[in-house]
Amino acid sequence: MTNIKDHITLLLIDDDEDDRMFFEESAKEVDKNIECILIPDCPGALDYLKDNNSIVPDYIFLDLRMPGYSGKKCLEEIASEERLKDVPVIIYTTSTDEEDANELKSLGASHFVSKPINPSEIYYMISQIINDKWK
Repeated sequence: MTNIKDHITLLLIDDDEDDRMFFEESAKEVDKNIECILIPDCPGALDYLKDNNSIVPDYIFLDLRMPGYSGKKCLEEIASEERLKDVPVIIYTTSTDEEDANELKSLGASHFVSKPINPSEIYYMISQIINDKWK
């Protein structure tokens, strides 16, 4: 286990309950001090992120394909928020489309990561992102 800093906050926006659970379990394995905020949809995440009383996360992981409100639209709204301008947004999706990746990076995404399929891959991804300081 790596002790990254006293406190780090990850926000995951993902409609899949299992993916949220595996993400949080893996993050806690990387470092017990990591706090995960798990939100199942973009409108809920945007309400949270636009609330000046909420914690600004260190990293935002955003699923691209969600019903009703796309990750792309959510990314555009996150990128327009002044208080979030320094927070890396990592697109966390099953898509491997290079055109999607390029478009999303042009809209403000820091990285485009294909969703890992098992907890050990999620652990590795979170560890790499946090330890490489993708800010």
